[in-house]
Amino acid sequence: MKKDKTKPIVYVILGATAAGKSAAALAVAGRFGAEIISADSMQVYRGMDIGTAKPSPAERESVPHHLIDIRDPWESFSTAQYVELADNAVADITARGRLPLLVGGTALYIRSLLAGIFEGPSADWDFREEIRILADTIGIEALHARLAEVDAEAAARIHPNDLRRIERALEIHHKTGQKPSSLRNQWASADLRYDARIAGIFWPREILKNRIDERVDKMVSDGWLGEVEGLLGDTRGMSREASQALGYAQLARVVNGEIPLAEAVDEIKRKTRRFAKAQMTWFKSFHNVCWIDASLCADYGAVVNRLADCLKL
Repeated sequence: MKKDKTKPIVYVILGATAAGKSAAALAVAGRFGAEIISADSMQVYRGMDIGTAKPSPAERESVPHHLIDIRDPWESFSTAQYVELADNAVADITARGRLPLLVGGTALYIRSLLAGIFEGPSADWDFREEIRILADTIGIEALHARLAEVDAEAAARIHPNDLRRIERALEIHHKTGQKPSSLRNQWASADLRYDARIAGIFWPREILKNRIDERVDKMVSDGWLGEVEGLLGDTRGMSREASQALGYAQLARVVNGEIPLAEAVDEIKRKTRRFAKAQMTWFKSFHNVCWIDASLCADYGAVVNRLADCLKL
């Protein structure tokens, strides 16, 4: 990706869930006078605090945060809306002589802000109806296998049960005759909208697995189940986007008496580990990322120092 010194500079810290991005970003921001722009698709929702690992009020008071608590759970929120608001935040922060620090694990948000939104071909509703009929007859996993035949890279990135994304990938191939991953790679290699300095925090798989498990346990002990119960008590419900937040569906089943808490926690851990793997697949397609293996750093301070070096601060 080409860089243009006339473009505003955006500093980026990315990585899988439970990698420690938020804590490290707080330290970097405090040291270098930055303000944090969240790149987390679920932290935009008010009242979804524990399960989204949202920064605490004290942390948000110590360092200004943007694009957190800007929608209610029953409201929809799109990538295009995110990019518009993030653009405004970058302009505002830069105008005040501060540094914009983009932090999060929603790869689509980060990529779209830096490279523009990947539109792809328009929807083909007749084709989508055919796909949904097939999903009911042969099953979603069979559709995922069909996608793997035409685009193994896209299939590796999309979970076998994610009908919406499988449908869209097959639709793109149907309408263009090209692999969806090829079109996305072309998008990924486009000129950046900002001069982006990107650092990523990486952990070996087994260590990250343990970090995820420990974080889920802490969220539960911090009252996550009560948070979900409160959301379910609101008659306005949750939007399609908000309802995709990791863990909330499983804990809703506990509240409704369908499964025991232990079963829900185990499922949340498994799904979170799969999600982290998908995040890293996305991030590996990003160019010019300075990756830091946190397991090789002597302590937390060393991770922060390495981030500062990678971001050229």
